[in-house]
Amino acid sequence: MSDIHLFYQTHIGAMQDAMRQRLDLAGPFLSQRAELSDIDAIRADVMKEFDVVLNQLPYVGGAASRMTAFFMQLIGFMAMSRVLRRHGLPSDVIGDIEREVHKAQLLTEPEAQRLEAGRRFMSPENRSFLRQQAALSTSESHRREFPDDFVYDVVEPGPSDTFEFGIDYKACGFCKFAARHGDKDILPNICGLDVDAYATRGVRLERTQTLAGGASHCNFRFSRLASD
Repeated sequence: MSDIHLFYQTHIGAMQDAMRQRLDLAGPFLSQRAELSDIDAIRADVMKEFDVVLNQLPYVGGAASRMTAFFMQLIGFMAMSRVLRRHGLPSDVIGDIEREVHKAQLLTEPEAQRLEAGRRFMSPENRSFLRQQAALSTSESHRREFPDDFVYDVVEPGPSDTFEFGIDYKACGFCKFAARHGDKDILPNICGLDVDAYATRGVRLERTQTLAGGASHCNFRFSRLASD
C-alpha cells in the first residue's frame, strides 16, 4: 500500500515526467563522466528508487508552505544519488553530474519565462510573502504540526551589504530527510543545485555556509545578476 501523501499523489504524474526528462538529460553525463554503460538499467533503477523516495517524502503543509515546491522539485536527486552511490560513484562526482543535469533541465524553459520568474522572486511583493512564510515556519504550531519542514528568517541588508535580501535557514527539510534515511553523505549534492537554479533566472545567490556542512544555518544572500 502506498504511503505517498495525498497531496503528492495529485502531483505524481508531473513529478514522474520531470524525473524522466532529467534522466534523458543525464544519459550523456553518465556515459562520459561516470563511464557507465547500461544507462537503461540505471534509468529503471532510479525510477524505482524514486518511488521509494516519494513514499518517504514528508508532508510539510502542501500549497500553504513554499518549501513543498522545493521538496517536489529536488527530492528526485536523492533517488539518483542513491542509485549512483550503489554503482560506486564518489559523492563529488555524483554532485557534479547532478548539477549539470539540473542546469540542463532548467534551461529547457524559455529564457523569458525564467527571467520573469527571477524578477518575481526579487520583487517587493515576494519579499512580503517570504516574510509571512518565514513567520509561519518559526511558529510553534507549524513546527509542531510539520516537524520535517524548513525553519527560516528573512534577512534585510545592512548599510555596507551588497545583497538585496537574504534568507537564513535554521532548519532544513532535506537535512532532516537525509538524517532519517541514511543519506547524509549525498546531502551536499542537493545544496550544490541552488546556485545554478537561481542563476538561470537572473538571480545571484551567494552562500558561505550550510547546515549540511555543519554550520548553524545556511546563509542565502540574493541580488540581481547583471544583464548582458
